[in-house]
Amino acid sequence: MLLSCQNHTLYLPYSSTHSSKNSRPNIIINCQNPNDIPRRHNSKSTSFLIHHLSHKNSDNHHPSPTELQDPTPHEEKVKLLELSLVRKRTPQFPGSIYAQSPTDSDVGSSLPPLRTLFRSSGDDEEEEEVMIMKALGIRRKVTQEVFKEAMRKGKFGITYIENLVSRLGGFIDYVMIEAANLKRLPQYSQSTFNLRAKTVIEDSQVVQLIRWLKHNSLSYPQIAKLVMMSRGKLESIRNRIEWLKSVHVKGDFIGEAMLKGGDNILLRSDQELDEIVECLESNGVRREWMGYVVSRCPKLLSYSLEEVKIRVQFYLDMGLDEKDFGTMVFDFPKALGNYTMEEMNRKVDYLKEFGLDSKDVGKLLAFRPQLMACSIEEQWKPLVKYLYYYGITRDGMKRMLTIKPMVFCVDLEMTIVPKDLGVRNDGIANMLVKFPTLLTYSLYKKIRPVVIFLMTKAGVTEESIGKVVALGPELLGCSIVHKLEVNVKYHLSLGIRLRQLGEMVADFPMLLRYNIDVLRPKYTYLRKTMVRTLQDLIEFPRFFSYSLEGRIIPRHKVLVENQINVKLKCMLACTDEEFNKMVKNTIRKRHKFQSTVMKGDTPHPQSLDTGDITTPQT
Repeated sequence: MLLSCQNHTLYLPYSSTHSSKNSRPNIIINCQNPNDIPRRHNSKSTSFLIHHLSHKNSDNHHPSPTELQDPTPHEEKVKLLELSLVRKRTPQFPGSIYAQSPTDSDVGSSLPPLRTLFRSSGDDEEEEEVMIMKALGIRRKVTQEVFKEAMRKGKFGITYIENLVSRLGGFIDYVMIEAANLKRLPQYSQSTFNLRAKTVIEDSQVVQLIRWLKHNSLSYPQIAKLVMMSRGKLESIRNRIEWLKSVHVKGDFIGEAMLKGGDNILLRSDQELDEIVECLESNGVRREWMGYVVSRCPKLLSYSLEEVKIRVQFYLDMGLDEKDFGTMVFDFPKALGNYTMEEMNRKVDYLKEFGLDSKDVGKLLAFRPQLMACSIEEQWKPLVKYLYYYGITRDGMKRMLTIKPMVFCVDLEMTIVPKDLGVRNDGIANMLVKFPTLLTYSLYKKIRPVVIFLMTKAGVTEESIGKVVALGPELLGCSIVHKLEVNVKYHLSLGIRLRQLGEMVADFPMLLRYNIDVLRPKYTYLRKTMVRTLQDLIEFPRFFSYSLEGRIIPRHKVLVENQINVKLKCMLACTDEEFNKMVKNTIRKRHKFQSTVMKGDTPHPQSLDTGDITTPQT
């Protein structure tokens, strides 16, 4: 096709792809006026051609700075940038002045040099800066595409790749910069940016590292954070992984340990971390426990050796020996490394306000180190206020804290407050001080099933259930299947009716907590040796609470030898002093009665006994 404009004639190919088989005749166009150019080209290509011809027509003189200004519109510059930097070219229509030929050695050979886009001065400096930033943005997108292609070759899913790359902005910039730096090397001076970016990604082995981290249950946000933490030094991740394995950290916890071990964990040397491990090991933390401790409290790895020693000494000063300290750290590693020293001191001082000294607090923390995880303002103070409302004194709280420190770790609103068991307010204080473990039980999983069982299977009435809970709160901690149901069946097998059993439980709730092996010999002795009726047992169910060898048999022998018959309550529910006094008074009354009947002064032989009658004479 021949295009003639004014005094110039141009020969342009009809198509950007020349073919000998489908050759077409050239079209000759004479244009004396640029406006007479046929509409075979779009307006932009025509304007660019006219501009090119006008510059070529000008005399050979050095253009002024104003003449060097690029007349290309801003939108056209953006399109040129995209064509120059994008990884995949947008297909161009035939006749386009920017169309690339497949035979070109460089796909950008038909494009104008990028430097022509940034010829500016004065007022155009701001536009140049904008164009440079857009160029960087396009290059970043190209780098992302190269990285995504490497991930696809690593058999990652499309959605996973998109989610991961969206969080790796810093690493993408690192790859882009390193790929640009490679161009300075002779072997990469003529290579494309895509090739250089691909080389950087392959050399870093980031795809293999991501595969390994994903295999160890790390989510893509965690993997992205870890890669960003490395700041391009991915070998530091591998080195730290090997060290964590050496201290027995299991694979599933390696990623968590690295993410929560502080921002400097990848920058620390193995020697620094080894010193921390040796310090803990020398104070009672066993080597085989170290992996568990580091997994549960990776923040320990972010401290210096001096800081770790200060934290260890904090507990040793409260009287903990190496054995107690080691087991405490194993039980709850966060107590050592997850809280600031100021916070730890405040909690210890608050516990001392209940009347505990340093050694008592040390024993308390050794037994329940989870106390260090509790908040003074959000947990302890509301709990103390709640207990004080029910009349529990500071000494009662001290006893509760000593017996069951877990009470100060549970949630007040979710676990403690909902427990409305029908106990009178004046009895709640004694019940909680006696059995503070009750506050840690779940209302729906533990307490309510036991209450329902007592009312339906053990004969306890609705009016008596509050009394049962107040007198025997320990009953709520028993297993229904293995303890309560077995005891109920045994008592019913003795001939006790369900209603009578309910009255016995209301009088003595601990009746259902004893083992059958303990109850059986006592019942046998009661029925066969003491020759007592079942009604005596129903009236005094506490009979099962006394020792057979230590109290029941000795006192029964005394009564038999002295021919005394009293109720079980009078026989057992008293001290030895009161029992001796009762026997002597009974003998004296009988002697007096016999003397009155006989109307004589002959003393009864039994009245001569003035020794301790609790021990049978042999």
